[in-house]
Amino acid sequence: MAAERSHEPGEPPVDATRDTVFVGKGIGYSYLDKFPALDDVSFDVRRGEMLALLGANGCGKSTLLKVLDGLVFPTSGTLHAFGEQVTEDNLEDEGFAAGFRSRVGFVFQNSDAQVFSATVREEVAFGCLQLGMGQDETLGRVDDVLAMLDIRDLADRAPFQLSGGQKKRVAIASVLVMNPEVLLFDEPTAGLDPRTQSWLIDLLVQLHESGKTIVHATHDLHVLEQIATRCLVFSEEHRLLRSGTPRDILANQELLLATNLVHQHRHRHRTADGDITTHSHPHPVVGHHHDRP
Repeated sequence: MAAERSHEPGEPPVDATRDTVFVGKGIGYSYLDKFPALDDVSFDVRRGEMLALLGANGCGKSTLLKVLDGLVFPTSGTLHAFGEQVTEDNLEDEGFAAGFRSRVGFVFQNSDAQVFSATVREEVAFGCLQLGMGQDETLGRVDDVLAMLDIRDLADRAPFQLSGGQKKRVAIASVLVMNPEVLLFDEPTAGLDPRTQSWLIDLLVQLHESGKTIVHATHDLHVLEQIATRCLVFSEEHRLLRSGTPRDILANQELLLATNLVHQHRHRHRTADGDITTHSHPHPVVGHHHDRP
């Protein structure tokens, strides 16, 4: 793997080229104009990479994903996608919106927030039909993605009847059916049973190998080297602290402790001669939720 270029706070991102899908410059965002979520964040997302957003709960990871998907808009700074600026006004233009929505797909952490149709087949077809795709092409795509994710047997079931792992597959299918270039995942492995988690990790790797650009927020440091080629690390002050490879980030215990991604865990033991000894070592921080509702 090529050596990673260090990306320090305030450093301008690379220019928007054919190798860059997103460029953010000085992005700030506050909820209700008083609760900061992002503060002067500059970054780039490179075509074909798996980019992990790392940081403590509330640092701004989920908010940044929403900015990348055009669900919320920066209160300061700019975002360019595929060389064009993403603004609320631009996304009100039908042509711009259709192009953007067909190229970027978002899988939410909570599948119940994304899955709402009467049947799985209707759920997976919804996005294609909203983008004006014909009925025959839509049905063909739906059949293909249901087969790809091994959920053809769920096609006529109501989503509310499904298990959490099945809902996650349906939510992913509803995005993959549109064949977007960029896939955004919010805490993709959170709350899943081990079998579904393993399946999802394999799927992320396969999607990356097929050329998809993947951006995801995660706390799961145990599988970081499997599901990321680069990481952006955020502070609890909502700023971007570091960019680097998973190996470099995981080796930086000082950074992980400072950003509350691990905590120092202390143990007391009694020795054979009756004395008490204490030692400490880092533990991953457990907990998954969005920055704000």
